[in-house]
Amino acid sequence: MIFPFYLSPHQRACIWKQKQRQAKIDSLPSSYFAHLSQVEHKIHALSLSQLVSQCKSGAISPSRIMLAYAKKAIRAHQATNCLSDIMFNEALVTSAVANWGPGIDSDSTNESLLRERPLMGVPISVKETIDVAGHDSTIGYSRYVGQPAKESSAIVRLLQDAGALVHLKTSVPTGLLAIETSSAVFGRTTNPYNPSHSAGASTGGGAALLACGGSKIEVGTDLAGSVRIPAHFCGVWSLKGSAGRFPIWGNRSPMVGLESLPILAAPMANSLDDLSEFWKRVVDMKPWQYDHTCIPLPWRPIDLQEEGRRLKWGVIWEDGTIPPTPACRRALSAVISALKKQGHEVVDFKPPSIMEGLKIGYQLLFSDGGEQTRAPLLRTETTSPPTHHVLTLLRLPKFVKSILSRILRSRVLSFVFRSQPDPLSAELYSILHTKTVMEERQLVHERDRYRAKWHQQLIAEGIDFILTVPHALPALENGGSERATLMSAGYTFIFSLLDYPAGVIPTTTVTSTLDALPPNFYASSTYDQLNAIAKGAYLEYNAEKMHGLPLGVQIVGKRMEEEKVLAGMKVVEQALKASGVVFDAKLPSELSSSPSVL
Repeated sequence: MIFPFYLSPHQRACIWKQKQRQAKIDSLPSSYFAHLSQVEHKIHALSLSQLVSQCKSGAISPSRIMLAYAKKAIRAHQATNCLSDIMFNEALVTSAVANWGPGIDSDSTNESLLRERPLMGVPISVKETIDVAGHDSTIGYSRYVGQPAKESSAIVRLLQDAGALVHLKTSVPTGLLAIETSSAVFGRTTNPYNPSHSAGASTGGGAALLACGGSKIEVGTDLAGSVRIPAHFCGVWSLKGSAGRFPIWGNRSPMVGLESLPILAAPMANSLDDLSEFWKRVVDMKPWQYDHTCIPLPWRPIDLQEEGRRLKWGVIWEDGTIPPTPACRRALSAVISALKKQGHEVVDFKPPSIMEGLKIGYQLLFSDGGEQTRAPLLRTETTSPPTHHVLTLLRLPKFVKSILSRILRSRVLSFVFRSQPDPLSAELYSILHTKTVMEERQLVHERDRYRAKWHQQLIAEGIDFILTVPHALPALENGGSERATLMSAGYTFIFSLLDYPAGVIPTTTVTSTLDALPPNFYASSTYDQLNAIAKGAYLEYNAEKMHGLPLGVQIVGKRMEEEKVLAGMKVVEQALKASGVVFDAKLPSELSSSPSVL
């Protein structure tokens, strides 16, 4: 492949990568581009457990399953640009799948084989940063294009041994720190419900693919909401666990060695049943035998509905940075109302200062001064605008940031710029700088003391679960994260800092009439009293443009209680159903076509 001499190495790498991806798509048989048959639609409608059962019994072959999901995946990519790599053929030749045969796992043949293939025939996509032998894991940086992994990550090896079809890698933003999925390497990934809006980040590619039906499960990663925000934006289910519960070894990170805030692997699914089954089956595969960082903790079944006891739910309405917009507040209110109708106790929960925790988290996240995010960038390559703003801030001399911080706290703003003092932004200017080893260790100590405060309060108040929004806004318009900023991830980032398992379930959709801001909102005292970060975020909110987009709610539990959180999500889902609240977001017609005639 010949490139013009005037292109930079960055540009050449991006062009090469996108041409390589397109060549793989173009080389697929014509059958992959046809409409799904009635049989394939039926295959696609099977739950995860049904899919495994029928594949093991010989009723459906892995290749037939692959074709049904591959067709959906190609359509998803054409609509949203969600894929980074295609591995359809490779998925079918792994040993666990290649040895498939009708009835091979029936009760009359081999019981142990049945246990060893708990994900037989399940199409599973993985985030681009998760190593698959022979394929790039670029983290969205052009520097790493054309450097395929030599061996697969722990989670990929586990999935392949379990009989899963690891068939796709999904797109990511540059360096992962972003609210949108966009990079020069892969291009922009858009929301499947509205191409003018974002799929979220940094697992936005996986969320878009799932929403379109191109995968049964997506395995992404989450540092500050990178799985939960896309789940909220794209209307899918997710659960981030606590550190050590889900395999992470062999996953690429833009911040290697950041133990104070580890990037965790986390799955997403198109239903809560599939998500729960997947979590259980992965843990039943003893992931600690694949990944030395996993805790040898077997799956502990729990059924809160069978127990029949009244649960106590603590609601966090605001994170201290950006109040939820009307649509997101309505989704949270719907869950609260549904739970109360079922007899559960729902109370406002006033935790230790969330802003205090976020300040600790931001300092730990950028303790290196942003160097790990900045260093891999080639000449002419950039990160997302919000990340770029933070990196620029980190590079400013301390005395300059000190002056800016004083100005932002000062009443001078009121007279000169007709703006209110902004203590939140002033605080960020004063604390965001490169930390010494001693400063970082002190921050870890502060983090642990902060975690202790939360634990003590949850126990003292008898809280079973926390309810809050995953993000203050529905899916942003493309480019909207520049005004919404990275600070809009506070509702998810705080639970990463606490290491709490946190799930997201889609609840309802934006309605232009119900969720509109009050008339003249931007000239009101309510808007005037918002901090600068919240003002910027609210400028991105438009219920009319966002009409029909998904809305999720976040359910959070105590550390290492993933089973209980999934059970709590089930309680919420059934309460919503009993109240007549059903998630019914509609995909565009080209992504939800009816079965063709056989």
